[in-house]
Amino acid sequence: MRRFRLPLRFAASGFWPHAPRGLRVRLVVAFLLAAAFGALLTAGLTFHRARAAILDRAEETAVADLRTQLDSLAPDLTLPPTAQDLRGLTRQIDQAGGARAWHASASYRGGEPVAASAGTPPVPDELRRAVQDSGRAVHQRTEHDGRPWLALGMPVAYTDDSGDTDTGTGTGPGTHADAGSLSGLTVYAVFPLDDDRADIDALVTAAEAGAVPALALALVPALFAARSVLRPVRRLRHGAERIAAGELDTRLDAPGRDELADLTRSFNTMAETLERDAAELRRLEAGARRFAADVAHELRTPLAAMAAVTEVLDEDAASGVLPADTEDAVRLISEEVRALARTVEDLMEVSRFDAKAAPVHREDVDLRTLVTKTLQLRGWAHDERVRADLPEPAPVCVDPRRIDVVLGNLVANALHHGRPPVTVAVRVRGDLVRVTVTDRGPGIPDEALPYVFDRFYKADAARPRSGGSGLGLAIAQENAALNDGTLTAANHPDGGAVFTLTLPAAASSPGTT
Repeated sequence: MRRFRLPLRFAASGFWPHAPRGLRVRLVVAFLLAAAFGALLTAGLTFHRARAAILDRAEETAVADLRTQLDSLAPDLTLPPTAQDLRGLTRQIDQAGGARAWHASASYRGGEPVAASAGTPPVPDELRRAVQDSGRAVHQRTEHDGRPWLALGMPVAYTDDSGDTDTGTGTGPGTHADAGSLSGLTVYAVFPLDDDRADIDALVTAAEAGAVPALALALVPALFAARSVLRPVRRLRHGAERIAAGELDTRLDAPGRDELADLTRSFNTMAETLERDAAELRRLEAGARRFAADVAHELRTPLAAMAAVTEVLDEDAASGVLPADTEDAVRLISEEVRALARTVEDLMEVSRFDAKAAPVHREDVDLRTLVTKTLQLRGWAHDERVRADLPEPAPVCVDPRRIDVVLGNLVANALHHGRPPVTVAVRVRGDLVRVTVTDRGPGIPDEALPYVFDRFYKADAARPRSGGSGLGLAIAQENAALNDGTLTAANHPDGGAVFTLTLPAAASSPGTT
């Protein structure tokens, strides 16, 4: 049995191929989706209720009209009726239907229905069986030629004038009787539901037309809600950016008692704690720097006196006037005094770095000249353990004294902790000049690479014991930064450590001196 179903034509909007990223967009979309879902659910429930009410009203009205017509026409029918009688009855029913456009047919005792016109839609078999089984009026919605129809089946009873039922001797058939007085005559009527379908379509159209304005109206509270949520979030973001920029005194207003206000108050507490801790750390750091500078400064005078005394003792030890044991002790004391003096000088240099008081005097020079002078001053120019690879001019604008310190520390570090030969190579790559110092030692352990430029760091587990202070590489890195350069450490694939000093190239090539 094909039942008539009116289509529900709400258009689906689909889904976005990519989720929106902004919080404002997500809030607005979520609000609109909730509003659309609520509107769609309400419209759907309303539509189904209204549709059911329209169809029920049409069915009840059709049954009442058909019963009224049969009450008027059936008493004039002679039983048992002929086919001509049945055709005449259906013609009268069709004419009495008027605007309802009945298409009636009738059957007697289960025979084939007889219709007045050949274009009458067929009566569903399920409807005929339901009428015969129940003995009561039955209706069914169906579809024919793409149009919705309502089919009615109504049995006709046989009554007398007094209201007593009889099976064969009454004044005529009627419709108000129980199943025991059925006359065997059944009338069927089929009529289109075009008007009712038009009413239902009008409901759907109205729902569709109202959906867009409803969503447009929902957009206003959605934007307001998003703004009320995002305003404190935006303030928190600006506050976090200010704290990240170093403005630790940043505080935000926290009106209200909602979760965002609690979050803002927690932000203020965090900022207050950060400011207090940062002030304490700055105080401790300044005290430590001042202490180191003061200690180094106070040690310079006694160390100068000790150095003068050790020079005299060194002369005596060299002349052989001292006993052998005393000579060894003098040499040991002299070495330790010189090491202590270098450490004090390094500490003084570090304190100047920390105080941002290290002077820089730049000159336009050829980096090859600086490398050559560094090797000559330290006696490495003719040392077979150190090789210079200087194939092309390398103009730079730097402080020669500080670059000399960097190169001297790198070569000394390679000789002390690696194995010769140590190669010092200068290369120009575009607007950068690179100096690499490479040794043939075991290299730097992977776990020590991140810390080789830290102050007082010594990788004792991987390298021989050194008498240095652990400040040489840290000072070299600071001097490189003062000349707008970088200093990095790595291991060569074939073994050995590689330290790379990178400096910006100068615009013109200076002459060598």
